[in-house]
Amino acid sequence: MLKTVLRLFLLSTILFLFSCAAPRIEMPVYEGIDIADVLHLKDGISDIEATFTIIFEREDTEIRGDGVLNISRNGDLSLRVYSFGFLALELTSENGIIKSVPRIDRTRGTMLTYGLRDCLFWWDIKDFEIVASGDSPGRDEKEGVYLLKNLSRTLWIDRKTMFPIRQTVSLEDGREFNFYYENPEKAGDIWYPSKIRIEFSKYSVTLKIKDISFKTGV
Repeated sequence: MLKTVLRLFLLSTILFLFSCAAPRIEMPVYEGIDIADVLHLKDGISDIEATFTIIFEREDTEIRGDGVLNISRNGDLSLRVYSFGFLALELTSENGIIKSVPRIDRTRGTMLTYGLRDCLFWWDIKDFEIVASGDSPGRDEKEGVYLLKNLSRTLWIDRKTMFPIRQTVSLEDGREFNFYYENPEKAGDIWYPSKIRIEFSKYSVTLKIKDISFKTGV
């Protein structure tokens, strides 16, 4: 009798937990739709506001903090990074002029301005061609991705969901950004990667987005 009661109790507990679990939202499938049309759906986004945890890494050194970011498609931005609740870095970029308190080196300044802009506005790639991994025109059916390339950027996108996987951006001085995207989440009607890793020179930065909003404008 006791065993039966225990079984019923465990079963009811399991059913209750499943009923309380949030339903999983599946990403939309865009297979068969022109990729340029899908990217153009985001053309109206002019600004992004986000809060996130941030991890700076260089060789064996690691610094953790929390970031608050407001960034425009043209690259203008305002960034504040807090460590243990205290303001550790305040950085602005306007018309290409970067200011920060405290002052940071050129590499970190580039990573936290151009790097953040290009990784977050990943769909803003112009005059691209679609190539396969063997550099021949078409789709990389085996890997299930689109490979988009122009003179300075290469973007890997999932062929079904149009979700970014990876991106490289070459700078005029020969240096290169590497961006890696994970963990799709949804804000309103827009899907975004909630985990982004940026690699540049000897530095790497990992962002784990807590909250994000997309603003539309001219």
